[in-house]
Amino acid sequence: MSESEGFKFFAADYPDSPGVYLMKNAGGRIIYVGKAKRLRRRLASYFQKSTGLTPKTRALLGRVRSVDVLLTGTEKEALLLEEGLIKKHRPRYNVVLKDDKQYVLFRLDRRSEYPRLAITRKVVRDGSVYFGPFTSGAAAKATWKLLGKVFPLRKCSDHVFRNRVRPCLYHHLHQCLGPCVLDVDRDVYMDMVRRVEMLLSGKSGELIVSLERRMAEAATAMEYERAARLRDQIRAVRQTVEGQVAVCQDNRDRDVLGLAEVEGGLGLGLLFVRQGRLLDEKHFHWPGLTLDEGDEVVRSFLTQFYGAMRFIPPLIVLPRELDDALVAEVLAERRGGAVRLAAPRTIQEKRLVELARDVARQARARRDTISARLARVLNLPTEPERIECVDASHLGGRDMRVGQVVFESGQRNRDASRLYAFPELDGSGDDYAALAAWTRRRVESGPPWPDLVLIDGGRGQLAAVERALGECVEDVCWQLAAIAKGPSRRAGELEDVVFRPGRKNPMPLAPGSVELLFLQKVRDTAHRFVLGRQRRARKKAVLESELTSLPGIGPRTARILWDRFESLEAMLAADPQEIRSLPGIGGKKAALIHAALQKMAVSRR
Repeated sequence: MSESEGFKFFAADYPDSPGVYLMKNAGGRIIYVGKAKRLRRRLASYFQKSTGLTPKTRALLGRVRSVDVLLTGTEKEALLLEEGLIKKHRPRYNVVLKDDKQYVLFRLDRRSEYPRLAITRKVVRDGSVYFGPFTSGAAAKATWKLLGKVFPLRKCSDHVFRNRVRPCLYHHLHQCLGPCVLDVDRDVYMDMVRRVEMLLSGKSGELIVSLERRMAEAATAMEYERAARLRDQIRAVRQTVEGQVAVCQDNRDRDVLGLAEVEGGLGLGLLFVRQGRLLDEKHFHWPGLTLDEGDEVVRSFLTQFYGAMRFIPPLIVLPRELDDALVAEVLAERRGGAVRLAAPRTIQEKRLVELARDVARQARARRDTISARLARVLNLPTEPERIECVDASHLGGRDMRVGQVVFESGQRNRDASRLYAFPELDGSGDDYAALAAWTRRRVESGPPWPDLVLIDGGRGQLAAVERALGECVEDVCWQLAAIAKGPSRRAGELEDVVFRPGRKNPMPLAPGSVELLFLQKVRDTAHRFVLGRQRRARKKAVLESELTSLPGIGPRTARILWDRFESLEAMLAADPQEIRSLPGIGGKKAALIHAALQKMAVSRR
């Protein structure tokens, strides 16, 4: 038996089998999650030792008031469960990866008859080839545009490609050969695909030599237009790779990790090396940690960062050997191939680890970020890296919607915006009920969980969300705040006030302060988002009703037209041949629909 500041540990109370343990504080909040092959032995190592513990572990044990366990069949299952619980609860004393966004990749679908180069953030094991990652989405898009100008591969999705009846704008700009409707020589097209693949695979030297040879041959044959196109391709290749430094001679894909103690905590540097070239880098920071926790940081980082939808290289070079074969096994399953975790072996790899340490030293505690400022002024337990703001809206009591926008590290994540519809509340105009319903739906959708939920409203809206959150079966604990107009109505005064649960009075945010201005910006973004989507949906419903009133167009046909053209203007501009190409529409019906649409176009002028 051992006692830790109010918690009494009895070894006999815990099984000696694989599982996950959850340490909780006096308020019942999970403050640490760990996995073990033998739970009893692992927990005993905490509470039966008084020496050799790190400062972080001693601080943790001083706050533990209870320990719950979840049993698993194997240690591997425990590792996966641990990872999921850390992402879900974001415990204070765990190594939590806050920057868990997916980075940009290039995707080349080899299975397609005419492959296209697309930008994506998710890896799907479908036989496609992926290149990257790029931490800068803007830089990746600029590269994609540059390649598209000189390597005219198709840009449209498979659905559009199958249904297109005339070339798109990219074809007229000479940035697509138009294989969707034109007779394009597949050998010529695939030769161009191979050039793009060589470039993105790091074989730019071979590609330039090949292009220069072809350019000389074209010039000798007085085919000056073809020579000019090859010249442009050579320039694009050199412009694409000019910022990439060759760091390895073996042309292998690898990621390299480095650790370094920095001001206020521990930094981790990550290098992305593709085909021997340094493609990009990234650094992370965890306050209050030291190199003594290095192995735990690396193990937790690997399982959280390399998710199932992320590109995982076959080799990850670590600062030192990691005594945990389960991590490599889990990553191999996610990659669909072997993954080797190894300490640096060659001189080049040792230099790369040193370079990764230099990148890690760039990480600093972000004391002046908006997340840190909000944590101070709102009395939050942790910095709110992910903020979700919600606003309930309706039109005269009908068409009840709740809009949700997401800000991560102070920047809006547009891809995470969501609009929730509640037809069961139509006619009620009840914002409280809508926010409570949103809370239940949001909990059901699962992680990633918000660090702070900002509600557009006052104490009533705040209480509705807080009450609904307490009634949910799922064990989640979100930080809440509401922003509303204050009692003053003097012209020119910033009247917004912020409420937090458990307080009758608003939080002391000064008018015009950075924190209040940021919260106003987040609230206004949510307000514009929900109103814009609501008006768009209403306009589409009106247009669809107008569309179905035309002869030959019922609900099913209207849905087919919307799926194909996406706007009424595109429908009105379509010719009978385009309409006839739609599924289930023959020649006579296409002519009838075209005539009805033209009649509508005349009446709208």
